[in-house]
Amino acid sequence: MGDARMLGLRGRVTGTVGPGLVGEVMISVRGGAEAFYAYSFENGLRIPVGTMVVVVEYQAPRTVYVEPM
Repeated sequence: MGDARMLGLRGRVTGTVGPGLVGEVMISVRGGAEAFYAYSFENGLRIPVGTMVVVVEYQAPRTVYVEPM
């Protein structure tokens, strides 16, 4: 999936995102849900499991930077 198409997609945190952690989010893409490694776009922000987030940056192939909605 191209960079531009990933931006703005919404997902749910399935592994805590935060300082010193590689989090995980599930994002709906290509007709299903896929897991991506996730980091907070805002340094130092902790995002707990279950939080809905939006993708603000994408690094192929499986890494996203997110913000809470």
